[in-house]
Amino acid sequence: MTASFTAPPQPVSSQTSRNATPVTIRCKGVLFDMDGILISSLGSVERSWRAWAVSHSLDVAKTIHTAHGRRAIETIQLLCPDLDSEAELKHIEDLEVADNDGLAVLPGVLDLLAALPTASWTVVTSATERLARVRLAAGGVPVPEKIITADHVTSGKPHPAPYLAGAALLGMDPKDCVVFEDSASGTKSGRAAGCIVIGTTFSHPVEELSAAHYLIEDLTGISVHATPGQDSFELTFAPLAIQK
Repeated sequence: MTASFTAPPQPVSSQTSRNATPVTIRCKGVLFDMDGILISSLGSVERSWRAWAVSHSLDVAKTIHTAHGRRAIETIQLLCPDLDSEAELKHIEDLEVADNDGLAVLPGVLDLLAALPTASWTVVTSATERLARVRLAAGGVPVPEKIITADHVTSGKPHPAPYLAGAALLGMDPKDCVVFEDSASGTKSGRAAGCIVIGTTFSHPVEELSAAHYLIEDLTGISVHATPGQDSFELTFAPLAIQK
């Protein structure tokens, strides 16, 4: 996979360059995180984890920060290793499934999904299969028959396992896949898997997205160009920044 530039970016620091010029990436597959990329369910996530934290007398802010981008069962094991993690997972999953208040599809998502070649993309999320399908359906996002969820891996983000599994699900080499992520753990996971990572600034500070190769605000304005007879296609977008 290669990225081509029509003009050199102007450096901002030794690690990041601002860039107003469109960038084109040729790839074979796209792997989307769910929360903060395809849909916004931050309200549900935070309300559910707040209720769980209060029920166990935990620091609410720390619990919510720990939960973002991480499999729920790993959050539970990290914060409360003495609890029955499977029982607690069922508890937090029930809270999240029941709360779709304020859930919405994010800008540019439906247009981009409609433009991508059939079977060239899937979802790689830290949510459980049940929760992921409920949320995507509530947001009106088309759901692939097969997706990668917390139920399919034993090590979650930032471990590369989720995005390695996503590439394998598409039958592709990770280096031929582009990852869209919004969290520190997710961008690290995609990069460790060998994918090109595009981070969005929707929910996390730019400082937490240093593992992303490119930064964008959201999925608005990303164009897709597919050539008949080729198994790859081009994504063109104007990044907020290019990172080394």
